[in-house]
Amino acid sequence: QVQLVESGGGLVQAGGSLRLSCAASGRTFSRYSMAWFRQAPGKEREFVANIIWIAGITSYSDSVKGRFTLSRDNAKNTMYLQMNNLKPEDTAVYYCAIAPLGGTYDGWGQGTQVTVSS
Repeated sequence: QVQLVESGGGLVQAGGSLRLSCAASGRTFSRYSMAWFRQAPGKEREFVANIIWIAGITSYSDSVKGRFTLSRDNAKNTMYLQMNNLKPEDTAVYYCAIAPLGGTYDGWGQGTQVTVSS
C-alpha cells in the first residue's frame, strides 16, 4: 500500500511562486507514474502534470505548460511541482497521485491548498 503526503501549499500573490512536494512510501516506484491533480471550488478535479518515474518523462496540461515544472528525487521518493507565475485561476487543492504504468491513479494524498490572490 502506498502513502502519499503533500506539502508546500500556501497563499501567494499573482505572479509569485510556490513549490509543492509529494513524499511517497510503501511501494516500489520504478514502474509507476505519479501525477498532480487539482480541484477548485465547484469544479471537477483536473490533471495538472505527471511523470513516468523510471524514465523521468513529464507531461503537462496546457493551462500550466511553461509555468509549472515537475521533477523527482529518486533517493527521497519525492516528487516536486515548481509553480511559477501563479495566477488566481491556479487556486485549488492540489493532490498527488500514483498509478501503475498503463493503469489508473488509485493512490491519492490528502491534498494541499494553494491560494493565489490578485
